[in-house]
Amino acid sequence: MAWVYLLIAGLLEMGWAVTLKYTDGFTRLWPTVGTVILMILSFVALAQAVRTLPLGTAYAVWTGMGVVGTVIYGMVFWHEPRDLFRVVCLLLVLLGIMGLKVASGAKG
Repeated sequence: MAWVYLLIAGLLEMGWAVTLKYTDGFTRLWPTVGTVILMILSFVALAQAVRTLPLGTAYAVWTGMGVVGTVIYGMVFWHEPRDLFRVVCLLLVLLGIMGLKVASGAKG
């Protein structure tokens, strides 16, 4: 179940990272409210995950999911650069996330 919490935490982290841009430096009320709610929910899910998963593994996977999801979102919706080097770096982050899951030995 810890990995499910971590997956949820990672998805919520992607969500708040993306909505952060729409806050315009926390000057827009509703995007700011949404971002803060997503942040809190993400931390709650992460806190549940680290009850049984190693902290370093959980934190790395959580931030890695946020990085990958946010960069892909930026490439698709904000037309950020999609050069080969960025794609290879994203693949390396994904490989690291998978490696940490395997290395943790945790089921789920």
